Amino acid sequence: MTGSAKPLITGVVLAGGLGRRMGGVDKGLRTLRGRPLTAWVVERLAPQVDELLINANQNASDYARLGYRVIADAIGGYAGPLAGLHAGLAAASHPLIVTAPCDSPFLPSDLVARLHDALTTHAAQLTVAKTGDQAHPVFCLCRRDVLPHLEAFLSAGGRKIDAWYSTLKVVEVAFDDNAAAFSNINSPEELAAFENAKPEA
Repeated sequence: MTGSAKPLITGVVLAGGLGRRMGGVDKGLRTLRGRPLTAWVVERLAPQVDELLINANQNASDYARLGYRVIADAIGGYAGPLAGLHAGLAAASHPLIVTAPCDSPFLPSDLVARLHDALTTHAAQLTVAKTGDQAHPVFCLCRRDVLPHLEAFLSAGGRKIDAWYSTLKVVEVAFDDNAAAFSNINSPEELAAFENAKPEA
């Protein structure tokens, strides 16, 4: 993407959760076919952005081995994906920020391009991926200038990502042609299933 006329974009891989459904282990470092889940996401997302950050609240040195800057939440208590987005917005070098979770190893190779096209076409503040009737709020592209608004929301105790989105001009972007790419891995059972079966992407 570097060298294009489009605004530069920072990607943020969200790996800051506690992994409760994964048995309380750091989900982003669980391995799929010999590689950490986060490494799969990095491989897909890095070519689509101009800068990549990894949001993690534990095992920072392990994440740093993937070759990118690791940032922790500024808000304590494992406050969820909005806290990760907040950290990314604060640390980003570029005017647009895209996020993807660490547990979706097959995310679309055109995720950023399609989210960006919709952001520009509709002059939106944020675009989010959607398949069928289901939005995927952790797959979003937003403008860095929403940071003060997000800080105010979090300072007031807000934590739910959908509640914050409802205060912005948001456009949902359909990815029905590649729905399997949004498959995510939340449990040891799902991880075992993906060891032997890759969704079409």
